[in-house]
Amino acid sequence: MSERDGLQAWGAGASPEIMMDLLTPHLADITADGLSLTGDVTAEELGLTDGDTQLEGALAIGLDLTKVERTVCVTGVVEGTAVRECVRCLTKFSEPLAFALRVVYEPEPKPVSVSASAKRVDHRKKAVEPEEVEADETDDEIYHYEGDHLELAPMLREQVILSDPMHPLCKDDCAGLCPHCGKNLNEGRCACPDETPLNPFQVLRSVKTEQK
Repeated sequence: MSERDGLQAWGAGASPEIMMDLLTPHLADITADGLSLTGDVTAEELGLTDGDTQLEGALAIGLDLTKVERTVCVTGVVEGTAVRECVRCLTKFSEPLAFALRVVYEPEPKPVSVSASAKRVDHRKKAVEPEEVEADETDDEIYHYEGDHLELAPMLREQVILSDPMHPLCKDDCAGLCPHCGKNLNEGRCACPDETPLNPFQVLRSVKTEQK
């Protein structure tokens, strides 16, 4: 079964109400068994702009939400097609976009007003030893929510952008552009004369000869 088939099967039993709340699920809908959401979202719905990742069509997403007290864990898969610009030849090309995600939502922390009494520190208290501090066992990215529902669009937008490759290439052996005339060398040779790179030792030898 392909990832896309898996996404479709994942949400086969989703109700219309749940599909409508794909990007803003209510906490009350996350039962003890969790909540599964699937559907298609557009770049506009995610808030992607011209300077962000460019999409070709909608993204298919499948998410599982589980809740422990007021903390919500979101796992899932995102699939679609991205439009990239090759860093060598500057040509636009389409490329499959697919990644898994795992993030945690916690309630937005409330601002704490520090009273004068709270500012006083008892330096006589025993300092906490480093080994007594429990390290965070997970590397999950943490987002925050307010009210009775989650806002998934900003998180998904960020995850899509973070999935972008650092140096997108239309193909591994892309020939790039001619540095003189700018012709796309993937389409054939240009009329510029061949320039054989000079041996660096030959350049050094010629410099020494000129100095004599």
